[in-house]
Amino acid sequence: MYPDRMLIIGVLLSVFSPGSLAVSASLDCLEAEQRCLQDQSCMGLYQLLEYCSAEEAVSPLGPDARLECLEAQSSLQHYRPLQVCKCQRGSRREEHCLRVYWTVRFGVYEEYEVSPYEELELNLVRNIEMYRMASIVAASSLSMDGQNQCLKAAQNCGLFEKCGSLRSEYVVACTKPVTQTDNSCNRQKCHKALRRFLERVPEEYSFALLFCPCTDTLCGERRRKTIVPSCSYEENQRGEERAVKPNCLSLQNYCSRDELCRSRFADFQHNCQASSFSASGCVRESRVVCLKAYAGLIGTIMTPNYVSNSSTEVSQWCTCEGSGNEWQSCQRVLQMFSNNLCLRNAISSMGISAPPLVEQTLAPASQLPPHVFQESDHVRVNTVTEFNSMEDSDEEEPEEDAGEEFNIMPPYSEKDSNTESGARGSQRAAANRVVPVLPLLLLPSLILS
Repeated sequence: MYPDRMLIIGVLLSVFSPGSLAVSASLDCLEAEQRCLQDQSCMGLYQLLEYCSAEEAVSPLGPDARLECLEAQSSLQHYRPLQVCKCQRGSRREEHCLRVYWTVRFGVYEEYEVSPYEELELNLVRNIEMYRMASIVAASSLSMDGQNQCLKAAQNCGLFEKCGSLRSEYVVACTKPVTQTDNSCNRQKCHKALRRFLERVPEEYSFALLFCPCTDTLCGERRRKTIVPSCSYEENQRGEERAVKPNCLSLQNYCSRDELCRSRFADFQHNCQASSFSASGCVRESRVVCLKAYAGLIGTIMTPNYVSNSSTEVSQWCTCEGSGNEWQSCQRVLQMFSNNLCLRNAISSMGISAPPLVEQTLAPASQLPPHVFQESDHVRVNTVTEFNSMEDSDEEEPEEDAGEEFNIMPPYSEKDSNTESGARGSQRAAANRVVPVLPLLLLPSLILS
C-alpha cells in the first residue's frame, strides 16, 4: 500500500474515531447566569450591571453612576462562574449568552485578546486540519486543469440541499431592494442571512465557497462576489451612489457597541494572532480555527472581503484617511487583515496559490498591541451611519430570482425546514457538524488497494 494512501486512511480514522470530537469543558454563561440569580448577593450586583449596560448603550453614564457600576463590577469578580464562563458560536441563544459575558465586563473596552467562545480541544483541531488537507489533495487530483474552482464549489453547494437553500436565501436578502424606488438593500437582513448560512452549512461547503483557489480574474471575481459585497461589504448612500469609506477606527467603535460583533472580532484577534516563529504562522498553531474566526466576522459590521479579483488580499471596507494622530492605530486595524501572516497562510492552506508573507514585509500582527477598541469615539472622520442593531425582524421574505450571477440552484421547498427543524438545536462548535459520507465510503477501496 502506498504511503500517501496510508496517510489519508490514518487521517480519516483519527477524525471519525470515537472520542476525537470532544470539546474542552467550559461553563456556559447562561448556566452561570442562572446560578447567580439563585444567589441573592450575586443577583443584586448582576441586575445592577444589567441596568448599567442598558443605559450605557443609550448614552454615556455620568461620573457618579459610572462609579457605582464599576464598584458593582469589582464586587462581582469574586463570583467565579460568571468570570470564567464561555459561549457557543452559532447556538440558538448565542446573543443572550454573549450579553451575559459582556455584562460582567462592563466598562472593559480592551479585553479583546480573549475569545468569549469555548475552545476546541487541540487534538480535534489538528484532526480537522489534517482531514481538510487530505480532502484538498484528493479534490485537486480529481479536478481538471483550468477549471473554475469557485464555480465548482457553487455547483457542489447547490447539490447539497441545506447549502443550496440557505445560499439562495442570503442572495435574495442581499439583492432585494428595500423599496421599488430605492435600489439600496436591507443590510441588516443581508447580514443575518449570511450568518445563518455560515452557522448552519458544513464548512466543507462554506469554506470551499469562501476560499476557493483561483488562477484567473473570472474565478477571482466570483470568489469576491460570494458574499454579495455590494450589500454586505460596501455601503450605498442612495441607489447606486457609492458611499465614502468610513474610518476604520470609527467602524471599530460601532462594532464595540454590539455584543455579537464585539465577540466575533475578539475571537478573530484571539485565533488569528500571527507569529513568525511558528510553522503555521499562528500563535495558536491552528489555521482552521483562524479561518473559522475570520468567517465568523462575515455578517457583522466588520465584514471583511477580498479587495480585488486578482488578489487574495482581504480587508475591511474602510480607510485611514484623515486619522490624524490616530493614523498608526488605524493602520493596526487594517493590517490585522491585509498583513496578517496567520490569516494569509490559513487562506493559502485551503488551496489558494498565493505565496505566504515573509518576515521582511510589514510587521506581523502579533507584534501589534491586542487592545484595538477605544472607549471614546475619538475619530469622527467619515463616520459610518448609526449602527442600531444587527438583529432585524423575522418577517419572512418571498424568495425571488436572484439572477444568474451567483449560479444559485432553485430554492428548495418546505422539505428543508420540515425535515431539519428538529435536528438543528444548538450546534456545539464542530462536534455537531454534518460530516461528509464520501470519505467513509472511500476507506474500503483505499485499504483494498
